[in-house]
Amino acid sequence: MVVVLGGDVHKKSHTFEAVDGNGRRLDGITVPATPAGHDKAVRWARCGFGDQERLWGIEDCRHLSGRLEQDLLAVGERVVRVPPKLTAKARASARTRGKSDPIDALAIARAVLREPELPVAAHDAASRELKLLTDRRDDLVAERTRAVNRLRWHLHELEPARDPSRGELARQTVRVELAEWLGMQEGLVAELALEILADIDRLSPKIEALAARIGSVVREYAPALLAVPGCGPLSAAKIIGETAGIRRFRSEACYAMFAGTAPIPAWSGSTAGRVRLNRSGNRQLNAALHRIAVTQTRHECPGRDYYHRRLGCGDSTKEALRCLKRQITRAVYRALSSNAQTTEKAAA
Repeated sequence: MVVVLGGDVHKKSHTFEAVDGNGRRLDGITVPATPAGHDKAVRWARCGFGDQERLWGIEDCRHLSGRLEQDLLAVGERVVRVPPKLTAKARASARTRGKSDPIDALAIARAVLREPELPVAAHDAASRELKLLTDRRDDLVAERTRAVNRLRWHLHELEPARDPSRGELARQTVRVELAEWLGMQEGLVAELALEILADIDRLSPKIEALAARIGSVVREYAPALLAVPGCGPLSAAKIIGETAGIRRFRSEACYAMFAGTAPIPAWSGSTAGRVRLNRSGNRQLNAALHRIAVTQTRHECPGRDYYHRRLGCGDSTKEALRCLKRQITRAVYRALSSNAQTTEKAAA
């Protein structure tokens, strides 16, 4: 008999509820969100259900559940990630009313029983590195974008005709010329604009250095992914980091569901064959696939031919793009699987 242990994770504590194969509650525990607390939860599970097969279902909140997953995997436990949206359905169908940590943990455990193809938690060193690097670059880009927007408003106040775009401000020569001009202006607005421009000067080299480092890691780790038309180093890094190991997916269809590119039927009567936007799945991974799809529609490649064939069959532009994203997901899955096979053979 399989015992499923659902975990509701928080910053200071984790609550676990155990259920049997029929969803009947067996036991529960709340532990601190520390390595010692994680060890206590493992000892509780092994002492209470030592002879039975165990499967941990952890709510997929990476910033809260990352260390817990690492500690469970390190001691040989099996872990799957449960999307938060599944717990709401389980709570709504439960006999107990209200919301608490034990109720949420019980809903997570029962969601694992209801959804047998949830992604398995895994931690690959290269994908983890790319995840950290891309997240750091995204933070710096967002910070620079805010600084650029503030700077452009100050420039508009000083001289409306001087309006450099974000792309122009990314170039050092433009920033140097702008700094010289601001140095000749008087007043607090010009002073603040110079300070903001200095912030942009500080952030831009860091962003460029991270992009170069990400590119070198991607070229070494997954060269097959870069062969997909429209997939550059940054998009490839985002895909690898969010995928977190292609081997944890049972099939290409499971990966498409995880990426939010699996088609959702939206037809009735004479409108057969229609699909609508899939709003579930990993949205950052979905965004990376969307960028690849848009790039393919603008350049000569098989993806563009497929896109125009879908348009010729009567699909709208959005429907054709969704279908293209599904095809790209298949190509990405094959590329990552091929790369995983090559890595395993080299390790053997």
